[in-house]
Amino acid sequence: MKHTHNKLSVLSAGFILALLSLNAYAEDNKIEAPMNEDQVEGRVEEMKGTVKEGTGKLLDDKGMEIEGNIQKNKGKIQKGYGDIKKDIKEGN
Repeated sequence: MKHTHNKLSVLSAGFILALLSLNAYAEDNKIEAPMNEDQVEGRVEEMKGTVKEGTGKLLDDKGMEIEGNIQKNKGKIQKGYGDIKKDIKEGN
């Protein structure tokens, strides 16, 4: 029981750190609002995938780790698609 509690504490801390790092990334890269829907959804999926991948590593669950990696990469692709749409709309 105590071992499971420790894993959940580490997982919670990891999730919080992931959210903080996303915020720091946004500030460093001067992500300007407004973003289009694909950019937002892509970033959210990328972060969720990163957390899931880390959780899989922490819990030694290869299936969860692989799912997280796939979800993270799908998010990157969707974010990239949103970036392209925004560039086209802005004429860049």
